[in-house]
Amino acid sequence: MTDAHTLTLFNSLTRQLEPFRPVHPGEARVYTCGPTVYNYPHIGNMRAYVFADVLGRTLSYKGYQLTHVINITDVGHLTDDADAGEDKLERAAAEKAQSIWDIARHYTEAYWADIKALNIRQPARWSIATDYVPQMIEFAKQIADQHCYELESGLYFDVSTVADYGRLARAVTDEGEGRIEAVEGKRNAADFAIWRKTPPGEKRQMEWDSPWGRGAPGWHLECSVMSGDLLGFPFDIHTGGIDHREIHHPNEIAQNQAFCCTNGLDVPANSGARMWMHNNFLVERSGKMSKSSGEFLRLQLLIDRGYHPLAYRMMCLQAHYRSELEFSWEGLAAALTRLKRLVMQIESWRDDVAFKGDIDAWRGDALSRFDAAIADDLNTSVALTVLEEVVARKGPSAVKRDLAETMDAVLGLNLFGLSRADLRLRPKAATIAETEIESALARRKQARADKDFATSDALRDELAGQGVEVMDGDPLGWEWKLV
Repeated sequence: MTDAHTLTLFNSLTRQLEPFRPVHPGEARVYTCGPTVYNYPHIGNMRAYVFADVLGRTLSYKGYQLTHVINITDVGHLTDDADAGEDKLERAAAEKAQSIWDIARHYTEAYWADIKALNIRQPARWSIATDYVPQMIEFAKQIADQHCYELESGLYFDVSTVADYGRLARAVTDEGEGRIEAVEGKRNAADFAIWRKTPPGEKRQMEWDSPWGRGAPGWHLECSVMSGDLLGFPFDIHTGGIDHREIHHPNEIAQNQAFCCTNGLDVPANSGARMWMHNNFLVERSGKMSKSSGEFLRLQLLIDRGYHPLAYRMMCLQAHYRSELEFSWEGLAAALTRLKRLVMQIESWRDDVAFKGDIDAWRGDALSRFDAAIADDLNTSVALTVLEEVVARKGPSAVKRDLAETMDAVLGLNLFGLSRADLRLRPKAATIAETEIESALARRKQARADKDFATSDALRDELAGQGVEVMDGDPLGWEWKLV
């Protein structure tokens, strides 16, 4: 929408801020590593897609024609990200005694529901790994002679055949290599499988014939194939969580170099993408961020406790995507309050002639400061404060609405699609009806007006016993919440 400030982004490959210069003028082609659909995503997983969504919205705001691809991994991802263990989907299907296809469908739809709840825009394409197996086999055939070797367990990529392997991770060390599976016959500790043969006597639910035997593709292969097929090498930006930076993405890059016959990574485009961007972790101190913990932190759990999902999006926007973000219920409540305040201020807008100063100059300054923040490596925390200033400032509502809509199109909080009522979700465990709460509060209000504080206190205690916190003096005027 504006070129007032050059969009500058942090490239994980070069470890520096760089101006965004598209491969194809006027276009922006982005690939995001999507979920492995063997379980529900936890809220830490979803931070990656909020970040990628803000990136895509920013590119659109800056006037680029965006093509965004997110993959769905329904085969090939092993139980250890470091290329070891069982296939995650095969294991989940065996544990639940269900078809692997049914498992993948169920968790894909659950992920898409979370995407919608967080107001994340639909990408141009959802690429499903199993739809691309023939292309994966052809890709592997093209690089096999010069870059791969065969063992009993499958076809392995020899990382010594490409320049600068591991530069993205900066982890070509004994410690880094120790995270890779030890397989008899591997030439280098960091070599990885691009095709895994089905062991003799076993049968997988997902397996295909290949020149290296019946089996399934490796996790790293699918992203190289789908990104290249849908976006073309080199494309502009590859995104993912910081956990992908150490193994998965370096292996993708090695495959891309082999397929494109490129040289070293002093030229970032030789990696297959000009820029690699990674969001940092969401940290949760109780240990419930891991799916192995049982009741891990899903978006639905937040909703069940009465928190609107866009409160979590607000929490993500309050921190820079490259910073660790600590999750707490108190922090989520604060983010919800901040979101409520914005929605309530917008609902209460009226034309206000009390504006002092030059309205056009103020509008230009506000948009310029917002643009500077979002162009500075997606500095959403600063951009949010500019939006809040616009919403709170006295002035013509038509001007404020135009500015706020422009800013919200980037931040994605859906401020003009939410109401105060939308944000007061009923916790799943609550048993009291809202009509009962409102009736009790009306009686309590009258008791306070009559200075009958004994009745007022009794009503407050009665509500508290049913899980209702009366919020006396709440500056937002919400009066109560379910706890």
